Amino acid sequence: MTTRRRFYKDVTVTGDLGIALDGRPVKTPIKAPLRLPTRALAEAVATEWAEQGGEMKPATMYLTKLANTAIDRVGAHRAAILQELLDYANSDLVCYRADRPPQLVERQARAWDPIVDWARTDLDAPFEVTGGILHRPQPEAARAAFGEAVKPLTDFELAAFHSVMTLTGSALIAMMLARRATVPEAAWIAAHVDEDYQIEHWGHDAEAQARRAARFTEFMACCRFMALSRP
Repeated sequence: MTTRRRFYKDVTVTGDLGIALDGRPVKTPIKAPLRLPTRALAEAVATEWAEQGGEMKPATMYLTKLANTAIDRVGAHRAAILQELLDYANSDLVCYRADRPPQLVERQARAWDPIVDWARTDLDAPFEVTGGILHRPQPEAARAAFGEAVKPLTDFELAAFHSVMTLTGSALIAMMLARRATVPEAAWIAAHVDEDYQIEHWGHDAEAQARRAARFTEFMACCRFMALSRP
């Protein structure tokens, strides 16, 4: 993991919800002011900087990385990012089901049917479930409704939404989190039904466990960032 020596003592939140290190404002990688949309998020980002030790670990500063992404990338590439979310939803994890063994089929249905049902009722998005792994495009009505649902997300929410989506493999799970229709722990379990089934039958792998633990830490930070970004 890349580290760098800590070069500041004091971290403060400025009046315009920026972050200052020893009085100097923090900027993003492209030199834009690092300003946050809410005081709660600004204070959380400031705490992330303050809690760094003598050797900083930028890779673990998840909130700061998401803020940089929201400011530097999302605003400039919003249309492309929204299209990526639509493409993800068009082949969403929870819509592709195993046909055997029966135990896995039942687990997927128990975990994923409520997600699809929620999309149908709360988003008015008629997503369809299919067996196997061959791609089956979702109905236009489902794609259109999902597209309308993501439009109101701010750049900061969208940055976290995109990360949650890629970490879980599901745009619908990410949307449930964005709408506060589920909690992060339940969302994480739903996203790992297949993996957990395989672990139960084939055992744990130490390296895979470490990678999953790291992903979970990042996932929880993304969920926190998305929640704190809301006014």
